[in-house]
Amino acid sequence: MSEDKNKVNGAGGAVNTGGKAPGEAPGEDTGESSGKRLEGVAMGIHHFGGPVEKAGNYRQVWGKLIVYCRQYMPKIALAVAITIVGNLFQVSVPGRLRAITDVIKDGLTGPIDPRALSAIAVTLGCLFAGAALMSFLQNFIMAAVTARISRNLRTAISEKVNRLPLKYFDRVSLGDVISRVTNDVDTIGQTLNQNIGMLISASTQFAGSLILMLYTNLTLALTAVGMSAIGFLASKVVMSRSQPFFRGQQQGLGAVNGHIEEIFSNHHVVLAYNGGDAAKATFDGINDGLYTAAWKAQFVSGFITPLMNFSGSIAYVAICVVGALLVLQGRITFGVIVAFIMYVDQFTQGLTHIAETVPGLQSTTAAGERVFELLDEEELEDESHKTARLIDVKGDVSFAGLSFGYREDKTVIHDFSAEVKAGQKVAIVGPTGAGKTTIVNLLMRFYELGGGDILIDGAPISQVTRGNVHDQFGMVLQDAWLFEGTLKENIIFNKQGVGDGRVEEVCKAVGLHHFIAALPEGYDTVLNSATSLSEGQKQLVAIARAMIQNAPMLILDEATSSVDTRTESLVQAAMDQLMAGRTSFVIAHRLSTIKNADLILVMKDGDVIERGTHEDLLGQNGFYTELYNSQFDLSA
Repeated sequence: MSEDKNKVNGAGGAVNTGGKAPGEAPGEDTGESSGKRLEGVAMGIHHFGGPVEKAGNYRQVWGKLIVYCRQYMPKIALAVAITIVGNLFQVSVPGRLRAITDVIKDGLTGPIDPRALSAIAVTLGCLFAGAALMSFLQNFIMAAVTARISRNLRTAISEKVNRLPLKYFDRVSLGDVISRVTNDVDTIGQTLNQNIGMLISASTQFAGSLILMLYTNLTLALTAVGMSAIGFLASKVVMSRSQPFFRGQQQGLGAVNGHIEEIFSNHHVVLAYNGGDAAKATFDGINDGLYTAAWKAQFVSGFITPLMNFSGSIAYVAICVVGALLVLQGRITFGVIVAFIMYVDQFTQGLTHIAETVPGLQSTTAAGERVFELLDEEELEDESHKTARLIDVKGDVSFAGLSFGYREDKTVIHDFSAEVKAGQKVAIVGPTGAGKTTIVNLLMRFYELGGGDILIDGAPISQVTRGNVHDQFGMVLQDAWLFEGTLKENIIFNKQGVGDGRVEEVCKAVGLHHFIAALPEGYDTVLNSATSLSEGQKQLVAIARAMIQNAPMLILDEATSSVDTRTESLVQAAMDQLMAGRTSFVIAHRLSTIKNADLILVMKDGDVIERGTHEDLLGQNGFYTELYNSQFDLSA
């Protein structure tokens, strides 16, 4: 017990939740993940064309957005104040035009006062210049603020993704997540930059012109408001009908991105199976759904501007008729009519611009729903309170009565138990769907246990952070992951303080140095679309990466399944060197590669049905023998 305590001390450690599951975790064990995504896409085809049943909470989305932008509220408030001042300059113009009209009218029956005309002209010039300056300042401030908000939203989503459990990605496609980072965040940024400024400007213009109309003449003001109200009420009906289509449009963009990412990333498989027509048919269905939602959203919201223009035109006619009668009665001057025509223009323009911002605001509401839906997703458990830490790990691993299911109603691992000694090579074999990769996922804490426990050197892994667990393992997967960067960067990856000499030493050990030295740039060769590596070379890079990490334990998930027999012998030799002195877990379908394993666990339907060495299991003449012999039957 004292030895176990020495393995766990009280030093805190950073939690790294950004790990990747080996292979396609649920797919290998349940075969359901891909099917669910396709089913979701198919359902989406029908939903995007019409109102979505899920009701959008307009106030809640904008409330969250306002809270999220609170650090920029002083600058936004300054931009709003500048916008209001600029529009007050604009709504003051009709009053000056009324005065200049009356001066000119008085000049028809007597001398024109040039000083009065000059003073009014200078005032108008100042008002126009002030309005232009305020508009420039407002645009400058909002452009800077919205760019930062968009940047922060993308950063928040990126950080959120690293805190999400892998089960989230079992039900949401990668393309849909990407769409939230790009399309939805861009939609929010554009609205904040353009529509919010226009909304404030239009509202100020609307309120200012209304107040001045009421102050100038109540009869004409009521006439203008009454005519304009017709268009406003009609627009309100249109707004309520168009919101579901904007939500469907944003969801459609996510579905299109998800399908494209899925098909294009596996394009060679689609071509090999002549699946182009079927993929195109699926894409056409999703694209048609997006088209239907998009044109309905734009078509319905497109009624707003014509309605407002129509009501504005009616208001002009009414002002001219009623104003003429009032002039004949001597109750107003001709200048009042001129001022009112401009007031009505500003009033209806304000209403029209308010209405024109609605489609953008509705798109932003739909985009905000999707962004905040992701940001509000349940995260991995906060482990900042865990101070226990695995140190100087020998590699003893104990599986005690594990049970687990990717869904609560379907258990895939039933009462799994095993004891692994430090330095042992453990092979996990069995048919597809037996639960092999699931065991590795649970060992790495990519998923949380449904029951039982896993102990490393006697310490339950649930008592230490995920990052600390991940530090104990090196991984070589079936699909060797390489990113765009130099070969050296791919090999070192996230390891700090690795010198060039150590990288070269490791590459010589795995048989990769000769190939790298033959490249024009050597270890500084950039891996991209122009640099092609064979599957075997990619696997050797992955093995070199695992050796650089120098973790006490190792996971090999079908690491040689995608290479030819000759390359397999090279990769196998490199892996044997990598596994030396390390507790190793090997998932393999080629049973010939694990003959020298210290312990072989034979799994079927989530249970260990046989265990022992290769010779022991063949001697039992059971399920393992059947699996082993089937390889030679197939090759014959």
